[in-house]
Order: sequence, then structure tokens, then C-alpha cells
Amino acid sequence: MSVQIEICVDSFASARAAQSGGADRIELCADLPRGGTTPSAGLIELVRKSCTLDLRILIRPRAGDFAYSNEEVAVMEQDVAYAKRVGADGVVLGVLRADGTIDRDVMRSLIKLALPLHVTFHRAFDVASDPFESLEILKELGVEILLTSGQRSTAPEGQDLICDLVKHSDGCLRVMAGSGLAPHNVASLIQFTGVQDVHVGTGVTTMRTASVGSMFAEPLSLVDADLVQVFRQAASR
Repeated sequence: MSVQIEICVDSFASARAAQSGGADRIELCADLPRGGTTPSAGLIELVRKSCTLDLRILIRPRAGDFAYSNEEVAVMEQDVAYAKRVGADGVVLGVLRADGTIDRDVMRSLIKLALPLHVTFHRAFDVASDPFESLEILKELGVEILLTSGQRSTAPEGQDLICDLVKHSDGCLRVMAGSGLAPHNVASLIQFTGVQDVHVGTGVTTMRTASVGSMFAEPLSLVDADLVQVFRQAASR
């Protein structure tokens, strides 16, 4: 099987560039500088209507930790239901308890609500208290993909754990490596770990100066279709 390339995007322009560059799927988010939150309804609908790529929606009601209140879980439930209604292919989510263990009950409820959409457990895994116990829980729950940097800042730094997770996945889920990946290191990570999915964000973006200058104008980080093509070629070596 060829390696699947997932691009993390937070704008319509980046989604279109990811598709043009040959990505296999996109994870649509908002507020990427703080780790990503659920994107707006308008952005979700526009991307779904305009892009034919496999579309996964991040379900995260706020930045910060992954232990959510009942009210925050209720928001997540509404966002999952909305993602289904507008034709998303999958959702990306993760819920922990305060002690760092995966919240089985909330995850089971969200997964049941999401079906038949695909479910990815995101990098909440990287702050979970026990990676192998967490992996077993995710297998039990029927999660399709686990996104992880191997509980380190970047996937290359965490490649030993990623390799072990792939071995212990037993084909019940796919381990997707993400964080710190770029054309110069993705091939070696794939070869070392055996992952069949990789997730990339800043490794395929360029900065663009805001077109209207003001005290609020900041450079925009946008996916570059040419860089996506370069990343795809590197990942296929």
C-alpha cells in the first residue's frame, strides 16, 4: 500500500492547494498556532463543496488540555453531528481524563455518534499517561487512525515509540506519524517506523504577507501545492 498523505489546513486556499498538490486527505481545523480547534461551519461547507479530497474535521472545542466538561462534550457532539450532515468523510478527536487516561465513555459515545464516518484519535495521545494501554483502548473502541508524534515534540524524535506502536497495532488501527515532518526526513521516518500514513502541516506551507497593511495584519501561513508535490515524492521513495 502506498503511504497516505494527510495535510492539516485551516483555510479554503490551503485546502485547494493540498488537493492540487496531490494530497490524499485533509484535516480541516481553525487556530492552528494553538494546536487547532473546530473550524467554522462556513469553512467546512465551502471546502466540502469545492474539494473532492477525503475530508476529516477536527472536533476540539477549545485549545488547552483534553479533559472536557459536560458542556464542552455537548458542543463536540453537536459538531460531530454537523460534520455528518454536511458530508465530511471523518472526524478527528480525542478526550482524556484528568489523570491522562483515555475517557472510554465519552470516546465511545462520540464514536457511536460519528458512525459511519471515519474516526482519528489526535495528538491528545501524546500526553496520555501510558501509550500502550491507550493504544489497546483505542483498538477496543474501533478508532481507525491514531495520529502521534511518539509522545515527543516531533515524529522524528519519537520514532522509536511510533515503531513500537505500529508493531502493537496488530492491524486493528493505523498509526499516522505527524509533527516535524518535511521532505528531507519523511522517507527515513516511514522506512524506520513502517507507518502507512503521515500528517504534515508547516512542512508544506509558505508565508504570505497580508495584502492590506495595518496594525492587525500578520503574515499568512498557507499550504503550497508545489511543496505538497515535493513531500509526496519524498514520501514515496
